[in-house]
Amino acid sequence: MPRARFLGTGFAVPDRVVTNDDLSSRMNTSDEWIRTRTGIQERRWVREGETGAGLAHAASLRALEAATLAPSDLDAIVYATATPDHFAPGNGVFLQRLLGVGTIPSIDIRNQCSGFVYALAAADAFIRCGQFRRVLVVGAEIQSTGMDVTTRGRNTAVIFADGAGAVVLGPSDDDERGILAFDLHGEGVHAEKLWVDSPGSMYHPRVSREQIDAGRHFLEMDGKEVFRHAVVRMPESVRAALAAAGQTTADLTLLVAHQANLRIAELMQKTLGLRDDQIYNNIMWYGNTTAATIPIALDECVRAGRVRPGDLVAFTAFGSGFLWGSAVVRW
Repeated sequence: MPRARFLGTGFAVPDRVVTNDDLSSRMNTSDEWIRTRTGIQERRWVREGETGAGLAHAASLRALEAATLAPSDLDAIVYATATPDHFAPGNGVFLQRLLGVGTIPSIDIRNQCSGFVYALAAADAFIRCGQFRRVLVVGAEIQSTGMDVTTRGRNTAVIFADGAGAVVLGPSDDDERGILAFDLHGEGVHAEKLWVDSPGSMYHPRVSREQIDAGRHFLEMDGKEVFRHAVVRMPESVRAALAAAGQTTADLTLLVAHQANLRIAELMQKTLGLRDDQIYNNIMWYGNTTAATIPIALDECVRAGRVRPGDLVAFTAFGSGFLWGSAVVRW
């Protein structure tokens, strides 16, 4: 069974930059307040008419170009997002249509912040079992249209943002290269600590005036609880994935973690005992783009020469669900 390896990476973000000062003009906050608590200086938000599928399309084309492949070379799409353009169908088929790739299957994964890691696991399994050879894996989000951009919603509105990242996977011709191991977990007892309550099919109608007035259609987060769990679960998961691959943190070239909060990343780095050159953070410029954070950061690292053949790279994410997981790759 061949390992899945990375053939190309790409990302796309809206051109609209929203600074902390922009937000402070709309809510009771400040640049200092946001930077101190999150590390974020600015983020990208869509303009009216821009779509998640459109961002995913742009990111996918960059990944395909890097892989020197055409859309017609793809056998399947695995698309991770918590914010599809429509309630149904998922965004995968809209990306399929934009790429013009005929009737290849498209699988949508709704695992929020850990969605990209879970999508990688699904794509890797398809390649290992021989079902597909070349799989496009996408993490893309538009969070800005679901934010309460008032003082009431500032604990989420200052953090979340929009963007897309994509990778193309294919079977490795080298037994040493490719995805080596995964570590995946979930703990639904904490589901309501980071969620969007409505619209939902358990309600009739799926969203009511009362729910809208109460802000139940906005993302809600218990930030202290998310932080408390994330700084424990992500280091645990990284170590578990490395152990499954027969490696340790000393062997690690680079950790590309979900960009949730710079303070979480700093504490995770300290817990794992990693040097500055072993980690990469870009939340300062893009905010938290949920399932898109890892592939966006990965593409920046690849294009900057931070990732080279033979390097040992790990990904880790934690978020809504609670769901979390890690992957280890020999580049």
